[in-house]
Amino acid sequence: MERTAAETVFVLQGGGALGAYQAGACEALTAAADHPTWVAGISIGAINAALIAGNPPERRIARLREFWEQVTANLPAVPAVAAAPFSGLLREWISEWSGELDAAIGVPGFFVPRLGAAAWRGAMPNPSYYDTAPLRETLLSLVDFDRLNDGPVRLSVGAVDVQSGNFVYFDNRQQRIGPEHVMASGALPPGFPAVQIEGRWYWDGGIVSNTPLRHVVDNVAAPRATIFQVDLFSARGELPKTLSQVDAREKDIRFSSRTRAVTDTLRERHEMHRRIRALAAMLPASRRAQPQVQAMLADTRDTAITLVHLIYRGNDSGASAKDFEFSRAAMLGHWRAGHADMAHSLRELAAAPRANGQGLFRVFDFDRHRHRSRKPRA
Repeated sequence: MERTAAETVFVLQGGGALGAYQAGACEALTAAADHPTWVAGISIGAINAALIAGNPPERRIARLREFWEQVTANLPAVPAVAAAPFSGLLREWISEWSGELDAAIGVPGFFVPRLGAAAWRGAMPNPSYYDTAPLRETLLSLVDFDRLNDGPVRLSVGAVDVQSGNFVYFDNRQQRIGPEHVMASGALPPGFPAVQIEGRWYWDGGIVSNTPLRHVVDNVAAPRATIFQVDLFSARGELPKTLSQVDAREKDIRFSSRTRAVTDTLRERHEMHRRIRALAAMLPASRRAQPQVQAMLADTRDTAITLVHLIYRGNDSGASAKDFEFSRAAMLGHWRAGHADMAHSLRELAAAPRANGQGLFRVFDFDRHRHRSRKPRA
């Protein structure tokens, strides 16, 4: 594949029902006529990524909306209640009730309960509480897998080999991707069963790392890249006051996958490479031309990266069931928040100073709730 002058990358974290936030962010990005050249996802992020890569720009939002409306078709009585501006303990209770009902009856087009699985303690084939066969049919109906594999958008989805414990990425630039690869990325145990691919069994990539940022930065080939990292769990939060909030806070910390620490590490690596190049420039031309020096410098030619970090911050942040509350009202709230956050970030990014210089690594976090933008860290 030809090396492009610039990449626009969508990095999508896992987070179950919260994934509608990413769909809203994609809608705002599409409205700005900024289309990703690469989408990398884990779990629900992998499903959203497949819907994006497997459809042309003019159909992506319709397909994303069709998926999210299908999986939130249950709970006819909840939307009228949950749409009210509730907060605090009442909002947590609504979320818990909705999540428990979804767990009991399943989610249309996604998963259904395996009868008797919760009570059975003996051996069973590919043990899990739910059957995800409906998701396969949904993916086949909403994703053009020929376009996904042969089209212009690169797709990477992460999963974990159950027996070796190794993290792997399935990439359409290296292999043909089918619905099973996407399902493997979202096979979170013990709820969902492992997915077999070419004789190996795989679980949800979020078990090891819920954010595919490092994979993208390590493999981007273009001279410049703008990466929109859309996270569904926030590493920072308030001290919990209820047991539900304790559960939610633990989940936030675990599945945020230390994204800020990863970002800092990658930025420091870019800065070290920049200093190595500056030091090499001080060498005499004859020394700089030596093969060993050139080989060392070849490893320091980093892509100039602008990383825009979007993080879901909803009024259900203290609800432990927020990631499996597939109510229509919750989905619409997540979608609107993602759209608003991306639109705000795009406006702020357009007003930010232009980056100059090879291998710069700038990080932006345009939190619209703070009414001011964080300055970029370069």
